[in-house]
Amino acid sequence: MHLVVGYELVYNCPQATPMILTLNIHYSRAADLVSPDYMTTVPSVPITGYRDGFGNWCNRIVAPAGRFRIKSSAIIRATAEPDVVATFAQQHLIQDLPEEALVFLFGSRYCETDRLSETAWQLFGRTFPGWTRVQAICDYVHNQIAFGYENARPTKTAWETFNEGNGVCRDFAHLGIAFCRCLNIPARYCTGYLGDMGTAPPYGVMDFAAWFEAYFGGGWYTFDARNNVPRIGRVLIARGRDAADVAIATTFGPNTLESFRVWTDEVES
Repeated sequence: MHLVVGYELVYNCPQATPMILTLNIHYSRAADLVSPDYMTTVPSVPITGYRDGFGNWCNRIVAPAGRFRIKSSAIIRATAEPDVVATFAQQHLIQDLPEEALVFLFGSRYCETDRLSETAWQLFGRTFPGWTRVQAICDYVHNQIAFGYENARPTKTAWETFNEGNGVCRDFAHLGIAFCRCLNIPARYCTGYLGDMGTAPPYGVMDFAAWFEAYFGGGWYTFDARNNVPRIGRVLIARGRDAADVAIATTFGPNTLESFRVWTDEVES
């Protein structure tokens, strides 16, 4: 199937404001792009791209004073198959993990493994290592954390999500990641597009989505503690240790986000 995905962000800046934007579709999906996700701005400004330490494509701009729009739209091929389920995939010993996975064992800005380690072993220490253990983590987070945009805040951590019992998709992902790392399972944060294809209405307002990937059985597997069912049509934008690594926009000056739209819709191929 083909999906049209995109966004439009409208800022108002009282002065010229440097920005770093992580909004392009991940390079691992480049071969699936039918039409490219070029970023455009109004008014037009120079855009400089670079890859960060995790391989994500980022753009640097300086937004001028006043109203400023950032927009992109692309068409991408997507499989109609849901997320892979590998129930027999087993956990690796730490000494057998590939070096590139090790950084995703450590605590990070939003995933405080030191505070959650004892709880993680109490809750999941008797589960079978591997897929079964990570799915048990997702089941717990899905059932214990209440979803609600009114509970969102940019500083909320996995520890706070656990204690407050609520959050948005990024908080579900952070708590799942933290529990995995506490149990010696590498886990990384993912952000991207996720539409409502294959789900029953009513549908909510579209937003960028967050999920996580865990490493075992020789590869990375997708988990989504917020929805907790295999989904179709995920389009990855970026991966990192947590949301601090993959913020869609990092701004270096005062500004107001006046408008924010995201879309993911199926179109005829």
